[in-house]
Amino acid sequence: MRIFILLFILLLYPTTPITQEKLPEIKIKELKEKIVEVKGMEEFLFAIGHKESGNRYFIVNRYGYMGRYQFGQSTLKTLKIKVTKKAFLNSPDLQEYAMQQNLLYNKKKLQKFIDKFDGQIIHGILVTESGLLAAAHLGGAGSVRKWFRNGRVRKDGNGVKITTYMQRFSGYRLYL
Repeated sequence: MRIFILLFILLLYPTTPITQEKLPEIKIKELKEKIVEVKGMEEFLFAIGHKESGNRYFIVNRYGYMGRYQFGQSTLKTLKIKVTKKAFLNSPDLQEYAMQQNLLYNKKKLQKFIDKFDGQIIHGILVTESGLLAAAHLGGAGSVRKWFRNGRVRKDGNGVKITTYMQRFSGYRLYL
């Protein structure tokens, strides 16, 4: 209790006089440049899930894509996940497993592009591993490889471009 009283007195009666010096102004741009934001796998998965489904596990869109990450049956088949639509939708753990497997699969398919172009600007887009994997999640690894070869930009059924995902999801640190 004594400590609280002493702190209260010290706060009420400062020992040094307050000067009216002008503090240096910090510009917003300078402040943004100094902030280093580290975004990892959890933030990446949250951001992808939010964009795909609002992070809702039990949703199916008008094209039949399911769950938090909006997987189609063909992608699940490629990942050797044989399960009914109902079972997939009712298992958040299975959906998370499917996303991990999809990221590993796409990374394997795109590894030479990641190694060669990570950090470079290609066709006006900054290439990062997380951006490429997000784009592959949206349109497949083949459409990302085609983009490297000829600049052709694939869109999904909703009109979202793979380059939008490359930009939106760049800069995450994924340890796969």
